[in-house]
Amino acid sequence: MLKLRGIHHITAIATDPQRNVDFYTHVLGLRLVKRTVNFDDPSNYHFYFGDRVGHPGTIITFFPWPGARRGARGTGQVVSTSFAVQPEAIDFWKRRLSDEHALAEETARRFGQRVLRFTDPDGLMLELIESNHFDAIEIHKMSDVPNEFALRGFHAPTLEVRPAKLTEQLLIETFGFDMIREEQTRRRFSLNGDLSNAQIDLVESAETGFGNISAGTVHHIAFRAANDEEQLQWRALLIERGLQVTPVIDRQYFHSIYFREPGGILFEIATDNPGFATDEPVEHLGEGLKLPPQYEEHRGSIEKVLPPISLNVTSTP
Repeated sequence: MLKLRGIHHITAIATDPQRNVDFYTHVLGLRLVKRTVNFDDPSNYHFYFGDRVGHPGTIITFFPWPGARRGARGTGQVVSTSFAVQPEAIDFWKRRLSDEHALAEETARRFGQRVLRFTDPDGLMLELIESNHFDAIEIHKMSDVPNEFALRGFHAPTLEVRPAKLTEQLLIETFGFDMIREEQTRRRFSLNGDLSNAQIDLVESAETGFGNISAGTVHHIAFRAANDEEQLQWRALLIERGLQVTPVIDRQYFHSIYFREPGGILFEIATDNPGFATDEPVEHLGEGLKLPPQYEEHRGSIEKVLPPISLNVTSTP
């Protein structure tokens, strides 16, 4: 039976490219594993941040749109992007975020787990959730965040919809999620109870307005398919279920299909391979601008438009 493997990546919208890089590399300790351009608009960057090699399940990506207006969180969106940390890390992050002038608040426990909530410089809602269940990742060593406190990939991002029934049916009957916990209007769905990045939370909200996707909001969430053959099976199944699915699109580092689930959230199913080391060695990921082949002949003009980006390296690998 087909079953998704977990979260692949989450893509959001930022404004200032350098500020975006500084926050996710310096403050959060992630690695910039790829600097490329928006495939549909090469005049803007597309950044990928994650663990040392960019494992699926650790990657948050951004379209930095300078001058973009602030979006609004609401139904039909991923309203919070959450990362797993070891239980003892929450207090460390309270201090670190305070030192970096990022307002952070510990909320009520969620399914028994401590949750630290804060926003990035563009207002994107982020959470750190304690967990003891992590996928295998490679900690980024070029950061001053101690290994024991490092982010360990995603943990149950919050998806908000109204109503939730059809979205729940898609998650359970098509994708293979199990509903494992419930608190008030929040339900947690899991593909693998041993992995934090194989879980999502679904919140039904009848009163919240629909979100407006722009700076500080999530553009889409992507789930993992094992390979190209499995992805094609997913596409056929989704079309059979009446959903409008794009053809397979080559994103250079993975292959993707896109569709909107019944609650309006843009979903993607992406392959694990070929990965981010296809056009530069792991030791130098993110250091240079990498372009899709169709734009390589225009590199000179593209580089003139894109603002320069610097990386603050705080330690050796």
